[in-house]
Amino acid sequence: MILLAAGALLTGCSAQGAGAGPSRQSSSPSAGASASASGAATPSSDSSAASSVLTPDASLVPESSTDGARLAESVVLGPGDWGRGFVARSPAVSAPRTWAVLDESCRWQREKLPRGVLASTSRYSRLPAGSGRSEVRVTAVATVHASVLGADEQLSTTLEEVLRCPEQRPRSNERITGLMSLGTAFGARDQEYADDSVLEAGKSVQDGGAAQQYLWMVARLGTVVVAVSVTGGAGHTQEELQQLGGKALAQMLTRVEQRLKGK
Repeated sequence: MILLAAGALLTGCSAQGAGAGPSRQSSSPSAGASASASGAATPSSDSSAASSVLTPDASLVPESSTDGARLAESVVLGPGDWGRGFVARSPAVSAPRTWAVLDESCRWQREKLPRGVLASTSRYSRLPAGSGRSEVRVTAVATVHASVLGADEQLSTTLEEVLRCPEQRPRSNERITGLMSLGTAFGARDQEYADDSVLEAGKSVQDGGAAQQYLWMVARLGTVVVAVSVTGGAGHTQEELQQLGGKALAQMLTRVEQRLKGK
């Protein structure tokens, strides 16, 4: 289901037109989205917080940073989870008690966790180049919030950031350009796997090399937000990269459900 929904979202992004600049389609109010002053669609806190795809065992929902970190680390994917041939990048994992923040100059920085975020873990992996194919770089992220509203706000912020920063710098030697994003709440556009989801698509340029395809997929289940990024160039089709990201996102969502529903 995630692969089908991601394909529909990518089509929606492409349909907006290259000359229109970064924009996003708005879900109807019944689909669980509301329009911001900038015209962007943002997940509605009222609708998304009212119900969830997942009904967790309350005793298993993290309330402390220790429990949050334990959940995040058990959910986030390592190199071996992505498939054969994937290895760790350097660094392989983010610094403890930090999360990624897009600053005013549109650069991604690691900052201390704010109040309301219990834990966040990022793991960085890659599939080395070979057989006429370029390297594939991937990231998996799991963030645990203290409340559903806090997790919902992360999805809203993710949508707004593309309007503010259609070009971003995840690292000093890398630029993400031409970003477009689409937010889809549960029940809209056949999205039935998460309370809310966001897809971003653009191009990655590293060290002045050729532009590569870039995808950023984010999904929320209750108080947990999981995300994956996939970047690849020569020898890799958009469909192949989309399937890789969709499968990884599904793995983490399944892990969230398994750990919060109990036996």
